[in-house]
Amino acid sequence: MEAEFDIPSHFLCPISLEVMRDPVTVSTGITYDRESIQKWLSSGKNKACPITKQPLLLDADLTPNHTLRRIIQASCTLNASHGVERIPIPTSQLDKTQIVKLINQARKLPHTQLECLKRLRSMAAIHGEKHRNSLEAAGAVEYVASLISNTDQSTMEMAVEVLFYLRSSESRLKQLMSKDGENIIDSLVQVLKRGDYQSRAHATILLRSVFELADPNRMMSPTVELFIETMNVVRDQVSHQASKAALKLLVELCPWGRNRIKAVEGGAVSVLIEALLEAQEKRAGELILISLDQLCGCAEGRAELLRHAAGLAIVSKKIFRVSHMATDRAVRILFSISRFSATSAVVMDMLHVGAVAKLCLVLQVDCKFKTKEKAREILKLHSRVWKNSSCVPAHLLSFYPSASS
Repeated sequence: MEAEFDIPSHFLCPISLEVMRDPVTVSTGITYDRESIQKWLSSGKNKACPITKQPLLLDADLTPNHTLRRIIQASCTLNASHGVERIPIPTSQLDKTQIVKLINQARKLPHTQLECLKRLRSMAAIHGEKHRNSLEAAGAVEYVASLISNTDQSTMEMAVEVLFYLRSSESRLKQLMSKDGENIIDSLVQVLKRGDYQSRAHATILLRSVFELADPNRMMSPTVELFIETMNVVRDQVSHQASKAALKLLVELCPWGRNRIKAVEGGAVSVLIEALLEAQEKRAGELILISLDQLCGCAEGRAELLRHAAGLAIVSKKIFRVSHMATDRAVRILFSISRFSATSAVVMDMLHVGAVAKLCLVLQVDCKFKTKEKAREILKLHSRVWKNSSCVPAHLLSFYPSASS
């Protein structure tokens, strides 16, 4: 806008300080631009009117201020010569009452559930972010979550897809988890087991979102079946996004309670090694090595890694091949193996697959101090077997630490 046109102050949103495109009035009588006040409320940190400081609910009614919008539009049209762009008529907003009616009808008439889900999916997919408050306020999240455990395959898969597109706010997810968290998790696991690739991908991403907000008791109580089905998502390469979500979920769950042992029982180590053999993307490689490091913190995990023919070899190979973080984790895994599971056969295997040579190389290059220290300690532990071996190149053996160093 050019300087000749002075914008009236009541045209500006008190939050964004820009001309309002879709002015709405809240219960305190103050008018804001719809997008700005919705972002303000949905952030979870702001629960009061920015001007009056009076409390506002997340699902507070936002009444369109049609009169002000028409005045702003008319003023913009009159001042078009000053480079003022006309404010377009905003798209129609979802009617909370109509959504409630749609859901109530589906509750009474179960045969209409699938059609109801399709309509909710359309609303969420097209206007998800913009109309999330209306959908949440109408109880759409709770209703859709209740259908994930439906015995009808089509209804179950559609419910997961809708819940994924709704992208519930953190506060709404917490409420949902506090009321029926165990059933929601169990239902999502069944989707991983029975669903098609798309619904399994959505369920994996939803599970990760759910556990991000879970309390300690919930973090310690996942079933072995959850680990089995989560790892199957990685094994089946359901999707890049789903695989990454599954790996992140594993990383977040492993430190809690007996989850490492449950993950091992669920076949996680074998799946992770196979995935590491094929991993091309840096972050995926890092997440896999972080998970293997966590699982090698228990005897069962170390035994599974050693049982896999490629276990030691691929971990050693990834040193210096992915990132500094991956190198650190790979050395940590070798440290756990060499310190707690080093039979004479394992010690020889480490020599033959190149692990010892890589550890000598770690001492030469630029690495974290702790990584070097772990490599040095591993080499000292088994120096009788390794120090004069012909399997290690002479230029690397020259860096082999002495027992006194």
